[in-house]
Amino acid sequence: MPKNSKVVKRDLDDDVIESVKDLLSNEDSVEEVSKKSELIVDVQEEKDTDAEDGSEADDERPAWNSKLQYILAQVGFSVGLGNVWRFPYLCQKNGGGAYLLPYLILLLVIGIPLFFLELSVGQRIRRGSIGVWNYISPKLGGIGFASCVVCYFVALYYNVIIGWTLFYFSQSFQQPLPWDQCPLVKNASHTYVEPECEQSSATTYYWYREALDITSSISDSGGLNWKMTVCLLVAWVMVCLAMIKGIQSSGKIMYFSSLFPYVVLICFLIRSLLLNGSIDGIRHMFTPKLEMMLEPKVWREAATQVFFALGLGFGGVIAFSSYNKRDNNCHFDAVLVSFINFFTSVLATLVVFAVLGFKANIVNEKCISQNSEMILKLLKMGNISWDVIPHHINLSAVTVEDYRLVYDIIQKVKEEEFAVLHLSACQIEDELNKAVQGTGLAFIAFTEAMTHFPASPFWSVMFFLMLINLGLGSMFGTIEGIITPVVDTFKVRKEILTVICCLLAFCIGLIFVQRSGNYFVTMFDDYSATLPLLIVVILENIAVSFVYGIDKFIEDLTDMLGFAPSKYYYYMWKYISPLMLLTLLIASIVNMGLSPPGYNAWIKEKASEEFLSYPMWGMVVCFSLMVLAILPVPVVFIIRRCNLIDDSSGNLASVTYKRGRVLKEPVNLEGDDASLIHGKIPSEMSSPSFGKNIYRKQSGSPTLDTAPNGRYGIGYLMADMPDMPESDL
Repeated sequence: MPKNSKVVKRDLDDDVIESVKDLLSNEDSVEEVSKKSELIVDVQEEKDTDAEDGSEADDERPAWNSKLQYILAQVGFSVGLGNVWRFPYLCQKNGGGAYLLPYLILLLVIGIPLFFLELSVGQRIRRGSIGVWNYISPKLGGIGFASCVVCYFVALYYNVIIGWTLFYFSQSFQQPLPWDQCPLVKNASHTYVEPECEQSSATTYYWYREALDITSSISDSGGLNWKMTVCLLVAWVMVCLAMIKGIQSSGKIMYFSSLFPYVVLICFLIRSLLLNGSIDGIRHMFTPKLEMMLEPKVWREAATQVFFALGLGFGGVIAFSSYNKRDNNCHFDAVLVSFINFFTSVLATLVVFAVLGFKANIVNEKCISQNSEMILKLLKMGNISWDVIPHHINLSAVTVEDYRLVYDIIQKVKEEEFAVLHLSACQIEDELNKAVQGTGLAFIAFTEAMTHFPASPFWSVMFFLMLINLGLGSMFGTIEGIITPVVDTFKVRKEILTVICCLLAFCIGLIFVQRSGNYFVTMFDDYSATLPLLIVVILENIAVSFVYGIDKFIEDLTDMLGFAPSKYYYYMWKYISPLMLLTLLIASIVNMGLSPPGYNAWIKEKASEEFLSYPMWGMVVCFSLMVLAILPVPVVFIIRRCNLIDDSSGNLASVTYKRGRVLKEPVNLEGDDASLIHGKIPSEMSSPSFGKNIYRKQSGSPTLDTAPNGRYGIGYLMADMPDMPESDL
């Protein structure tokens, strides 16, 4: 070794020994030690670093252009198709207006606290779902991966629904609408109505035969439906173009996609209130059936709807909030977005039942007309005496009240023979009690009602454009829940990852645009998200409240918000919410076990739906979807618990983030909780960490990315020193 090298090495060793003595002595405070350790960095580098840190907030991560853009993004993600076609159905099914009370209670107990929790951790740690839970506890890092898997499963079939909506939107520019009348079939001798349509209805026939061209079972694929394949491609192209630049591109689209549905809903409400029968629908909707509030099923379905309405566990909430400033009042955001979501659901319910009331009134008028003709025939045949019919009633143009009077009279006179007459009561409540949800509401019931609107093509265009925007808003949050954590963790280019993600999803999504694709959509909707997301959110709550520590988390929030959150959240996060979530998980498992796994198949010969059980391979797929979604949690836990991957090998436990660079950390992030409390993530701490190692700049040496938690991020070499008790620090 050259002589001058020995001198340099001797000087370096002396400096290290002096640094060790300083650290072991109790004369200096931690702050003084920190200052001394920073003196070894030359003045010029200190100036450069300070300049870099001054602009770190701008360089490290993109940010929302405004608070309004961020709120609209969260509203667009949480307010989706479920608010329009799931909430009204649950409200009708579970006691009308009485259902709103358990929903509101569970929104306060489960919804807002957990929504606030996800907003807080995303904004505090400023990473996607993988980085957030890996930071809080590397052993629970699988929570983030599970969120990404569930997001991808949901995105696969959710965009298919947007594709269906695009098809109906493209067919709405016609007068009359193509689903207005049953098609006629011509042969050599005569013309007749399509039997499948005649036995069902024009809108039902159009949905199952013209749009989906559906097969009679999931085992019969029937080949690709080219119309829906093109629509699915267009849907994924729209999502890809909107997301390719991250929030810089999707954030601007939010101004339209989030606000336009409200314009359409208000227009629909005003228009439907002017239609005959709309008040009957709204009255039926909000007539409370208080006795149903005592049924556990009502509370379980309300809790599930609250859970999915806010998008908990998907990672989209965390991803969007990670682009916020650290001093943003995320508590206000959580309450605001939650109640916007709730009132949107109520508004959509008003619109749906005003329109369904109008439709029920038309159906009821047809029923009265047909039954009046039957009564006239029975009178002419002598089966019913003219003497029982009041003289002021004209059966050729009978009103609803007069028909009810005649029906009751005939029922009393012909007590034993009444069933043989085949007369119907024609009550509007019977039509309104027919519970319709999901695609049945959007593509059958609502489309049928719109055919009776004046200027029906205009309202059809507006309705399906609203559904497209609601779907895209949720898709943006879902895809962001995949892209952001992957980009944060693996430092890939967002544009390339977005294109690959969308292209792969389109290829996998081809199974949903087969002629049997609707059955696969039902399968994924039932089994790919419900239980895995519940487990993910339970683990999120446990990770924050018990692994990281609820007291430390409250301190973090106080430091971030500038005020201490209410004690209400402390008790919710630590006791009530975990207990409620576990109860909901058990109830969901029991309900799934009691419900035979199957689907409603459309039988062409019967022109009706029939419940069929999944074949054996279908059962395997259902089980595999649930296992694959939650599998990352135990896999990552075992890997970290058993140290199956060395920290120095570049695994996820040794990755932190600073200004777009990946820094390899040989320290365990799990023991680095103090940095979160004091307001900085490890890559932003103001001085090197003191523990079993100290770090010192080597003069004249190349820079090495070896410093864990260092302020400067590069250029320190590790020097071993004896173990030092925490008290000596």
